[in-house]
Amino acid sequence: MFQIAKGILHRMDPEKAHTATINALKMGMGSLIGSAAVSDPILKTSVFGIDFPNPVGLAAGFDKDAEVTRAMLKMGFGFVEAGTVTPKPQIGNPKPRLFRLSEDAAVINRFGFNNKGLKAFKARLTLQKDRPGIIGANVGANKDSEDRTADYVTGVDTLYGLSQYFTINISSPNTPGLRALQSKEALEELITRVVAVRDKKVAGGQPSIPMLVKVAPDVLDEDIADICDVTKSSGIDGLIVGNTTISRPDSLLSDQRSEMGGLSGKPLMQLSTDVLKKFYRATGGGIPLVGVGGIASGEGAYMKIRAGASLIQLYSALVYEGPSLVSDIKRDLATFLKADGFEKLADAVGVDAQ
Repeated sequence: MFQIAKGILHRMDPEKAHTATINALKMGMGSLIGSAAVSDPILKTSVFGIDFPNPVGLAAGFDKDAEVTRAMLKMGFGFVEAGTVTPKPQIGNPKPRLFRLSEDAAVINRFGFNNKGLKAFKARLTLQKDRPGIIGANVGANKDSEDRTADYVTGVDTLYGLSQYFTINISSPNTPGLRALQSKEALEELITRVVAVRDKKVAGGQPSIPMLVKVAPDVLDEDIADICDVTKSSGIDGLIVGNTTISRPDSLLSDQRSEMGGLSGKPLMQLSTDVLKKFYRATGGGIPLVGVGGIASGEGAYMKIRAGASLIQLYSALVYEGPSLVSDIKRDLATFLKADGFEKLADAVGVDAQ
């Protein structure tokens, strides 16, 4: 069925195809593949105090406005990250801003945090609050904000208690100046202010919700050291490594390879995995990492875990492989773990990064 749908969708403008997919999921298409939710017990894992049925997550960007989180969980994802959401609605960058690089199994986007804003996002999460499943809220800053750190504070404060974790997204290349928040001084201020929101909520009797920071795969080695130093002393619970890359590998074949924006998909696999290993080594394995970038198979997921990821996320590969990819990855990942003699997933984390 996916091959038929893929033939139709890939003849459409990529952004219109994505909108059509979201609308189909809202109408119940996800329920047709609910059997994919079954996970081998070896895939269960506990990370930053949350028990995950499996480590395979949906990366932010697919469900920007928290419209189809439940449908995606039914596909078998162990967790779904919605967003990125900004305080005010924004239309994002001019179109066209999404490009398929079919020959490379890759995507380039320059969306610029297009979303319907916190009010609509909060309303959807509120409706889902008591339903089972792990949902993360990915928060960002408006392009025209005079105080971008304040936007993250607003996001966390507004959504607190409606998601199982937060992601502070400072990794997008499509909002000018955003990645500057990865510098040590800016990051220290940002984390201090968002953690203060959590401290205030906890003091008022609410539970402590894990907070993650999402960083780019294009960081320099000295930036990795700074980010890890700040993270280890700040109360941040984990790092997501990483988002799209502004680099362009020489191997790219598509005519659209020179489009501006962030590159994701298969060509990002090696770069993002190498950076993941560096973060694992820099933290001494002491901070949970979520590996993102280029995963399109169980083998790729296993590579990320052995490189230091306690959890993994994917998105672009769904464009080319379809929803059955989730169950395929889980099946193959369980097979790899057992074949190598691991009793549980956590035992394999970072074995190649020692």
